Amino acid sequence: MEPGSDRDRVLVVDFGAQYAQLIARRVREAHVFSEIVSRDITADEVRDKAPIGIILSGGPASVYAEDAYLIDPGILRLGIPVLGICYGHQVIAHALGGEVARTGKAEFGKTDLSVQRPALLFDDLPDHQMVWMSHRDAVTAAPPGFRVTASTGDSPVAAMEDPDRGLCGVQFHPEVIHTPSGQAILTRFLTRVCGADPTWTNASIIEESVAAIRSRIGDARAICGLSGGVDSGVAAALVHRAIGERLTCVFIDHGLLRCGEAEQVEATFRANFHIDLIHVEAADRFLGALAGVSDPEQKRMIIGETFIRVFEEVAAAHRDARFLVQGTLYPDVIESGTRDAARIKSHHNVGGLPEEMAFDLVEPLRDLFKDEVRAVGEELGLPEDLVWRQPFPGPGLAVRIIGEVTRERLELLRGADAIILEEIRRAGLYREIWQAFGVLPAIRSVGVQGDERTYAYPLVVRAVTSEDAMTADWARLPYEVLERISTRIINEVAGINRVAYDISSKPPSTIEWE
Repeated sequence: MEPGSDRDRVLVVDFGAQYAQLIARRVREAHVFSEIVSRDITADEVRDKAPIGIILSGGPASVYAEDAYLIDPGILRLGIPVLGICYGHQVIAHALGGEVARTGKAEFGKTDLSVQRPALLFDDLPDHQMVWMSHRDAVTAAPPGFRVTASTGDSPVAAMEDPDRGLCGVQFHPEVIHTPSGQAILTRFLTRVCGADPTWTNASIIEESVAAIRSRIGDARAICGLSGGVDSGVAAALVHRAIGERLTCVFIDHGLLRCGEAEQVEATFRANFHIDLIHVEAADRFLGALAGVSDPEQKRMIIGETFIRVFEEVAAAHRDARFLVQGTLYPDVIESGTRDAARIKSHHNVGGLPEEMAFDLVEPLRDLFKDEVRAVGEELGLPEDLVWRQPFPGPGLAVRIIGEVTRERLELLRGADAIILEEIRRAGLYREIWQAFGVLPAIRSVGVQGDERTYAYPLVVRAVTSEDAMTADWARLPYEVLERISTRIINEVAGINRVAYDISSKPPSTIEWE
């Protein structure tokens, strides 16, 4: 299923930049469908996709390096508007006869930009504005046919345009919030250069997804792996709208959930959905399979395969459903590894799936970011508690225990995690924070309680802010909140004698520890 297949689309060519996914999100925020493609896409492949525009992302290299990422030059001759950003800007200049050089004066951070008229991308915008730069090379001479439309003190060609061919380039990053007029600049490219029809809305996503699901499933049956989170809940709602009673939802309690979560998931689902629900108790099976396993990738593989085997057994016992519905999101796919993104970790529902399955997959959210899924959930009328539930990994607490997963460690982590969430809600911060949770390293440290020596586990508190989980910053929780969390965990959870707070961001860290 491919959302936006019959609509205007913009291709984002990924040159390995940390912001490629952010560019795609910003295009969608302008209500135009975007699709990220590999840097080695050919002109023929671009033509087959029939985009109305192309955006070349930034990248870490120099266009003159031996292993430089370049594009098929035929793409620039297709007559399709192209916007190059940072490295993409330099790629256009290099390919069409301009000059790119290392001037010895790199630009990083906020920079004053001076606009030179006329300029399609800056029409009605201030002549002087702040932009975000991150580069060492610079375009020093625009290619023939281009006019220079902006400059900075160290970038003589900070922006350029060839209106006749619809080709544009900017050295700065319009996709980041540190460029205040960035979204306006991207919107001008989409509407004035590409002629985009801004119809990519929550309603259109639902309409197109339902149509694609019906086409794929036909008259067959499907089962949906329900976790209780917004991803699987929205996926279930979309598929139910498409095929009705031929959908059965399966909630597998793998014993790796948070405190009281299994009961809460079932109660919420039965109160808000009119879909057949099967609750499978499988904690012993999962914990048995994980016994003695410490490697995080192996944990994910085991959990992914065990999920599938349980689903297969349920399907065989319930009218042989042919399709398995999953709430896979775009960040899951990226982190599990693509041609242009190294594998960070295998998500149990992507890289952790077994090679042989008795199902065909249906993933209606595979091209969506979390914020888009939440917006679709609200459009579908799903309950607020479900739509705004903080993300929880499919492998559950297994990837929040650093080391072997045991029943003892699970109980310790459940108790601590419940306190963390309770105090975050008490402070009114639940909606402001992307995720807040505890991590239990399988080590012990010395402590003193009641004048006696203790030798117990440490607990790491992790809280981050984010827009889409592709990048994240550690949350600046008030000291009094951290103090209450620490005091309560040490006093109330026997077996934990030390609490630490993780102040690392993503990148270089990940949100989850495993």
